[in-house]
Amino acid sequence: MTAGPLAPPVRRLLVWRHGRTEWNAHGRFQGQLDPPLDDEGRAQAARTAPHLATVLHDQDVVLVSSDLQRAVDTAGALAPLLGVPVRVDERLREHGLGSWEGLTRDEVAERHPEQYADWLGGRPVPGRGGEAQADVAARALAAVAGLPPAATAVLVTHGGTAGRLVEALLGLGLEHKRIFGPLGNCHWSELAFQASGWRLMRHNLYVPAPGQLEGARRPASDRGSFPGPSATDVPDAPRSGATPEEAPPAPVEDADAAG
Repeated sequence: MTAGPLAPPVRRLLVWRHGRTEWNAHGRFQGQLDPPLDDEGRAQAARTAPHLATVLHDQDVVLVSSDLQRAVDTAGALAPLLGVPVRVDERLREHGLGSWEGLTRDEVAERHPEQYADWLGGRPVPGRGGEAQADVAARALAAVAGLPPAATAVLVTHGGTAGRLVEALLGLGLEHKRIFGPLGNCHWSELAFQASGWRLMRHNLYVPAPGQLEGARRPASDRGSFPGPSATDVPDAPRSGATPEEAPPAPVEDADAAG
């Protein structure tokens, strides 16, 4: 599946994954089930929102969230700082994972080894139920096409859906699935629309916990490139985010991130 250049109502997208849940921390597939943010997830949202608000200061911004509560609560940390409402769009919800929802990675590997091997290989997973990857991409693209006109849209979504959306906007087919590392919890990617279509400007950005130094050992639940847009957006930014090739993967126990 490929997608040609989309004539968008916005020309800049921040695709922001929700903060951590207890299920993320324990490698349990969430899909369209709805566990809440845990303490760390709420802390991630609280420290990321002011950074994004600074980046987006004085811009015309629309803020749209998946209807799942972990995404709505993440978006809710940013909305009052921007002075905009949270729009809710169920088309941004997570990839429906059928019979895997509520199971850990280890449980899926034990109970459904062939399905698990297909998933690890980035192939369709017959017999699991839920949604096809192409259907997830199509509904996420429809959410983008349905945005109100604005300079920038912040889309608060999920690991699997974020991956399929970015791939579709860039016109990448299923053979290129997982060419980019998955977003960690409360990490985001930035895309800009140019004459030839969408371009991925930065990937897997995040705001570290206080006292967390770049290059230091990071907890498994908080991996990714150093935060921040380019220095032209934030004059004193330490550095721009890593390129997609440099961004490290999400922790292996984060079941939903791999999509």
